[in-house]
Amino acid sequence: MPGDPRPIGVFDSGMGGLTVLRALLARLPHERFIYLGDTARLPYGTKSAETVQAYALQATRLLLDHGVKMLVIACNTASSVALYILQEAWAPIPVIGVIEPGARAGVAATRNRCIAVIATEGTVKGGAYARAIQRLMSGVEVVQQPCQVFVALAEEGWTESPVTLAAAEHYLGTLFRGSSAPDTLVLGCTHFPVLAGAIRKTVGGTVALVDSAETTAAAVAEALAGAGLDCSAAPGEGDRATRFFATDSPERFARVGAIFLGRPIDPQSVELVDLLAL
Repeated sequence: MPGDPRPIGVFDSGMGGLTVLRALLARLPHERFIYLGDTARLPYGTKSAETVQAYALQATRLLLDHGVKMLVIACNTASSVALYILQEAWAPIPVIGVIEPGARAGVAATRNRCIAVIATEGTVKGGAYARAIQRLMSGVEVVQQPCQVFVALAEEGWTESPVTLAAAEHYLGTLFRGSSAPDTLVLGCTHFPVLAGAIRKTVGGTVALVDSAETTAAAVAEALAGAGLDCSAAPGEGDRATRFFATDSPERFARVGAIFLGRPIDPQSVELVDLLAL
C-alpha cells in the first residue's frame, strides 16, 4: 500500500527553515512537502509572543487549506511560543517543532553535562532550549549565547568568509576554551547549519555539533511512522515537486533560499500569498 500521499507542511518566518526542509527531503524522499516562508514579517525574534502566535496560526491555516497531513514548525521562535497553541488548535493533525528534537539530541550527545546553545537573541531570552534540556537531564549546565549576526551572514551566503570566522571567534572562542568548556553545541537557529564549517573551525573537532534540522527530520520520520501517515511508495517525479509559498518577494526567496536548501529554486515556482486574507 502507498500509505498516506498527502504533503507535509513546513513553516518558517523566512528562509532559514529551508535547512529543515533540506533535511526532511533527504530523510523522507518518498514524501511531498509544502514550504511557507513568512518573508513579509520576518524576523519573528523581535515580536511579542502574542504576535508570533497569531502569525503562526495564519500560516498553518494556509498549509491546512492545502491538505497537509502534518505541520512542521521550522522556526525556533514560533516553536518556543506557539507550538502548544498550534497543537491544540489543529488536533488531531500532528505538529512538530524544532526545539524539543534539538534538546534531546544535545542531551544524548553530551559527556560532561555541559551544553552550549547558540540562537537568536529572542530565542535565548525566551530560554526554551534551556528549559527543554533541563527537563530531560538533571544537573546539566546550559550556556546560552546569542549570535544575531550569524543570521545576516548566512543570508548573504558568507558561510566561511573571514568576516564569518571572525564573528564565530567573537561569539564562541572564549566559551570553548578550558577544561570546563561545553562538549556539545546546539545550533538553535535554522540559519546556523550553513555556518557549521566556520563554527567547527572555532570550537574544535571534539565538540559535538547538534543540528536541529537533522534531529527534527528524525522526529518527523518517527511521528509519521507512529501515526501511520508515512508514504511508503515512491511517487512520480512530478508528484515529488515541493511547493513554495512566500509572503513577500518570491525572487529574493528563491535567490537566498537556495543557500539554505542546497539547490537552486526557480523563482517562478515560488507563489506569493497574503496571510492577512485568511
